Amino acid sequence: MQAMILAAGRGERMRPLTDHTPKPLLPVGGKPLIVWHLEKLAAAGFREVVINHAHLGEKIEAALGDGSKWGLTITYSPEPQGALETAGGIALALPQLGDGPFLVVNGDVFCDVDLGQFSRSTVNNGEKCPPGGARLLLVANPAHHTAGDFSLDGDRVVAASGEQTLTYAGIGVFSPGMFAAVASGQPMKLRPLLDAAIAAGTLAGEHHAGRWVDVGTPQRLAELDQELRTA
Repeated sequence: MQAMILAAGRGERMRPLTDHTPKPLLPVGGKPLIVWHLEKLAAAGFREVVINHAHLGEKIEAALGDGSKWGLTITYSPEPQGALETAGGIALALPQLGDGPFLVVNGDVFCDVDLGQFSRSTVNNGEKCPPGGARLLLVANPAHHTAGDFSLDGDRVVAASGEQTLTYAGIGVFSPGMFAAVASGQPMKLRPLLDAAIAAGTLAGEHHAGRWVDVGTPQRLAELDQELRTA
């Protein structure tokens, strides 16, 4: 299975830190945030990683190179300034991701999940994810997103209901078929595709009870940095 790290966001909430440094390269715990992902992917047995980028993307390529430092082969999927949103970015990178399900990790989250175990898990039909759909990692709702995104019915993701809601962790295994209708180079958000998969019964998920941080603001970056440096 191949992996993709989403690293094309402008990081508006991180400004001025991201005015001259792309968000994935912001240091946390003594290393760039994206390096934590690369190390976890390598430890989990991944060997091929695609990274999309837009804002200051040349700095990402200069910092990470071909990935050999981590025993990986990194290829890049450049996007135009302004980027293509999550679904648009994944659709553009599909030719680099092969024909089977692939792992996607948001570049601006930190999570202690075992990516190898998660990527090997299957749903009731024995697939990595439902055909034409996806399997999402869900976490407890953080303080800045108390309403959550979805609910779970067994291993099936359903629309958020009542108090039993969870937040999408920005980590999932996706079927290429989920993006078949997204035109290459066309900006598109991921949420409409996830809602369509719920309606079709092709969105699975599991609840991760471990550590997860949406590193979306300077404050949360500083808090995570302190946590990792004192761990």
